[in-house]
Amino acid sequence: MSSESLQSLIARHQASPHALVQILREAQTLQGWLPREYLVEIAGALGLALAHVQGVAGFYRFLHTRPVGTYRVLFSNNITDRMLGNEALMRDLCERLGVTRGQVRADGRVSIELASCTGLCDQGPALLVNHHQIVTRLNPGRIEHIAALIEAQVPPAQWPPEWSRVDDQIRLTDVKLGTQPAPGEALAAAIARGPQGMLDDLKRSKLRGRGGAGYATATKWQLCRNAPGQTRYVVCNADEGEPGTFKDRVLLTSYADGVIEGMTIGAWVVGARRGLIYLRGEYRYLLERLQAVLQRRREQRLLGEAIQGRVGFDFDIGIHIGAGAYVCGEESALIESLEGKRGTPRIRPPFPVESGYLGQPTTVNNVETFSAVTHIALHGGEWWSRIGTPQSTGTKIHSVSGDCERPGIYEYPFGTRIGRILEDCGARDTQAVQVGGPSGVCLSAFEFNRRIGFEDVPTAGAFMVFDRSRDMFSVARNFAHFFAHESCGFCTPCRVGTKLVVRRMEKLQRGDGSAADVQVLFELDKLMHGTTHCGLGAAACNPLRDTIARFRPAYERHLQSLHFVPGFDLDAELSQARLATARDDSAAHLENKE
Repeated sequence: MSSESLQSLIARHQASPHALVQILREAQTLQGWLPREYLVEIAGALGLALAHVQGVAGFYRFLHTRPVGTYRVLFSNNITDRMLGNEALMRDLCERLGVTRGQVRADGRVSIELASCTGLCDQGPALLVNHHQIVTRLNPGRIEHIAALIEAQVPPAQWPPEWSRVDDQIRLTDVKLGTQPAPGEALAAAIARGPQGMLDDLKRSKLRGRGGAGYATATKWQLCRNAPGQTRYVVCNADEGEPGTFKDRVLLTSYADGVIEGMTIGAWVVGARRGLIYLRGEYRYLLERLQAVLQRRREQRLLGEAIQGRVGFDFDIGIHIGAGAYVCGEESALIESLEGKRGTPRIRPPFPVESGYLGQPTTVNNVETFSAVTHIALHGGEWWSRIGTPQSTGTKIHSVSGDCERPGIYEYPFGTRIGRILEDCGARDTQAVQVGGPSGVCLSAFEFNRRIGFEDVPTAGAFMVFDRSRDMFSVARNFAHFFAHESCGFCTPCRVGTKLVVRRMEKLQRGDGSAADVQVLFELDKLMHGTTHCGLGAAACNPLRDTIARFRPAYERHLQSLHFVPGFDLDAELSQARLATARDDSAAHLENKE
């Protein structure tokens, strides 16, 4: 890439330091990686220290300060992809191309590596090429064809379109996935109520955030509305990084109008003039589609100046593309990334509603939350509050994957039994369900009468099914690797603790472990729950604790000397673990943290 091209790119972003992540991402698209001389030029143009620019470039996993292959192939490493055989497929591709995983081939043409969940769990195994070209439903035939195309240097954009087909796979609909209002219909109803009237109706609805933690949406919006400040922002958290979750992908693909309308209603209530969608890097392929929806809504006077003819109601939305960092699902880390920084969670207070994006009052809500707001604006808060349970009103969308006949998207009222979802998705001989992703809770068969809801089994949307052929120790081991891979490295308990967990799990996997290793894992869990900077470290041992408590034989098979460790009572430790799993861990859920 020429210096002129780089300067043009920087100028397009008005040389704003807050656009640093976007500038780096786009510069890499042109160059393939980020040489030092470009980092120097970007730092100078943006008035930033080179160390800052290097630190940001080194933080995000989709940014590269060393050469990678012209074809950068990333296999999704979520547990569901592994269950579908991604390891054998990756080995096959490596052998066909003569490349070692994690290295660049001598001619620079290709490199192959693993990535965290790509949000395609219902149609995997999947991979990403150059961070934006997706390939779903991998099989040996496709692997053979991919190898031939790479050797022939065929650009990924010219690969068979069928390979990149992503189906919504909506299996069961309710309120949010059913009949959709016409664009502007719900917004008109909100405008007719007035900002305070709409806020009051939202309070009546008892809507809680759909990102995991379940914070009251009306309370968040009121705090933002009342916070001192001249400028306010509305941010949609579309950084759907929790393994096993893909509901937001579907909402952004086929229900984007409802999501954007909910953001616009939020702007009307809190008094914001600017909105931002933080789109996870793995969903880069949705960018042009979302931009087209935004432009159409501008032409319909549903965005921009004087929305629906209302003088003074000015609001528009931009899209920020993430660069591969699970921790940016936490709202303050997301804001740091929006500001062109490393995605390190902030110390709170102050909370984003008081001091968020650029130090101004900011409300950050999940994709599904904004979708719900649109329907509440149209039908009213009382209507919504009658759906679900008293503490968990409305419906919840579930991303169902794993050992079932019909993976995909299911929408249910809160209060629905776990067993009902298993029946509907065609699960057979199920031994476990991971609800809410790795940071959620793992349930065994005797708990399938429990119900989805904040008062029982809270969830960010993931619903992974495991039949009795699966080794639950291997499931927990995969999740341990995920947390170690995604730790931002800011605090020592998480940075070191997650790696120590992986080390002990690998020792058990080799058959070299004993009950003493299980004791160390319990101690690491206690340490990280109380000392980590954010929810990632606090949740990192959830799968470990749950699987030891519920699937003890899976661990015993890996232990050499279970009963010969002086002073260690495994049964007592397991009893404590069972008590721990009963507590409500929803506040520790990382994804979307609202």
